[in-house]
Amino acid sequence: MLRRLKPLLLAAALVAVLAVGWLAMGWWGGTDLDEETSFIVKSGSSLTSVAQELEDDQFISSADAFLLRAKIFGGGDSIQAGEFAFPAGVSPSGILDILQHAQPIQRFVTIPEGMPSIMVQERLMATPLLTGSVDVPAEGSVLPGTYAFERGQPRAEVLQRMQAEMARTLDELWAKRSGDIAVSNPREAVILASIVEKETGVPEERRMVAGLYSNRVRTGMMLQADPTIIYPITKGKPLGRRIRQSEISAINDYNTYSMVGLPKGPITNPGRESIAAVLNPAETEAIYMVADGSGGHAFATTLAEHNANVEKWFALRRARGEM
Repeated sequence: MLRRLKPLLLAAALVAVLAVGWLAMGWWGGTDLDEETSFIVKSGSSLTSVAQELEDDQFISSADAFLLRAKIFGGGDSIQAGEFAFPAGVSPSGILDILQHAQPIQRFVTIPEGMPSIMVQERLMATPLLTGSVDVPAEGSVLPGTYAFERGQPRAEVLQRMQAEMARTLDELWAKRSGDIAVSNPREAVILASIVEKETGVPEERRMVAGLYSNRVRTGMMLQADPTIIYPITKGKPLGRRIRQSEISAINDYNTYSMVGLPKGPITNPGRESIAAVLNPAETEAIYMVADGSGGHAFATTLAEHNANVEKWFALRRARGEM
């Protein structure tokens, strides 16, 4: 009896080995994918639905076979949502491993410090792979920085994250403010920080510029910040020419050459460091500044000192052929 069963047992074992070999070859063997290709797993997707999408997109030949092999060889880790890159020739085993353990592809959009909201909206609308549309956000409501996003993510979600980050940062910095500052609430801090942001491109000067403008606010001097002349004209975009005398004397809610105190709102989206500078300004008696030719400013406490600095600046410009 045993002698008669032996060939049957050997045949069954051979079939089992061949079956395992077939399953293994179909799991670890390469696919026909000839170049790196991205694949998106939507939030909440199941492995079954993803397997069908993989078959539909011809990454695998059979969703059912993929699921069977995944159950036998693939382990029980959950798949992730996001966009993933499949390399050329990737195996079904490699596909599952990528979906379970790889870092999803991250894409980025950067909002530089001092970018006005009209340009933030333009940048978001011009960023490919985002979806939907956004209106121009409130000036000063966006925290400049670099933000990750996924292919197909709504622009409104990215903008909301930028605005939430500004609110969080402002709350954090307001709680750490110095005892003697020139602003009385967070909104005023953003307004003054937006002027500081536009008035200097030298990071080391921020606290000094903030100290100067804080002195002017406290003493009731006009701020006389050129960017506040430009904002009502361009909404913060570059003017592209010299400011006209009629624009310097124009009366509106922003021009600090024709009004005392802060403008009615921010003139750009200030970065974290400019907000921090306004809430912890340098201790200085300076109330005047003028460009020094190096990208920074010369500061003065008296009008006589300031006039001397202005003359140095004019002499430098004449030597450069700018006047």
